[in-house]
Parts: sequence; C-alpha cells; structure tokens
Amino acid sequence: MSVASPESYLADLNPAQREAVLETEGPLLVIAGAGSGKTRVLTHRVGHLITACGVKTNEILAITFTNKAANEMKERLEDLLGPSARGLWILTFHAACGRILRREAPRLGYRTNFTIYDQADQIRLTKACLEELERDPKRFVPRGIHAQISTAKNN
Repeated sequence: MSVASPESYLADLNPAQREAVLETEGPLLVIAGAGSGKTRVLTHRVGHLITACGVKTNEILAITFTNKAANEMKERLEDLLGPSARGLWILTFHAACGRILRREAPRLGYRTNFTIYDQADQIRLTKACLEELERDPKRFVPRGIHAQISTAKNN
C-alpha cells in the first residue's frame, strides 16, 4: 500500500479545510457543525504532519468524543498512511485517560488490571450495596444515592 501524497489528500478539501490541514505549528482546535468535514480535516492534518513534516506517529494524540469517530479516523488514516497508522493514539477522552492510567499505574504503586466503572455500572453497584444493607429501594433510590455520592465527591 502506498502512502498518499500531499497533492492527493489536499485536493478534496475546501480552502478553510486546507488551511487547517496545512497549519503545522502547535495544537489545533477544529470547531464546525455536523457534516462539515471535521473528521476529514483532522485525519488529513495527521496524515500531513506524518508524510510532509516528518512527525512520528508516537508524537501525535488525536482525541474524539465517540468510539465511532475514533474508529472512523483510524480507518481513514490507515487508508491514507498504510500500516504505519496503527501506531497512532486515536482515542476518546476516556480511552486515552484509561490508557495513560494503566501505563503509569505501577509508578504510583497500583496494579494495571483495574476496572473503570461508567455511570450505569456505578448505579448497579449502588443498588447492590443497598440490597446487601437491606435498605428499602423506594426510600433509598439507587440513582439518588449515586447522585449524592457524586455531589459529595465534586465538592
């Protein structure tokens, strides 16, 4: 598989998108509406940094909000760059933070095989604790107890 040339991947961009892709100094925040080509701009910029600017794949972190967007970016970059794209960190905020925590956990004296609970997991755990304590679920609503715990943690 050959790596795309700048001419080929810049050709399908409008002027504003091309400007964002070619801006290579420092971080870039792309704000635009749905369907406006944000993912295309970000993937093309990553590709440009690697192919035209000599940036190494392990020097790039691309963060998205959803797994769908992260997977789409990975696929597009594999199409653009070939197998070298597999070394890129293209993750959601949660996945990136989880990966960093697992990598650094031993430095802090923690094991790497921890589990991160999402909100649904947390509410299920709260419900299980209330059941074990034999609390009336009508009086002690798991979602409400969870909300109180969350408020206490954030204050």
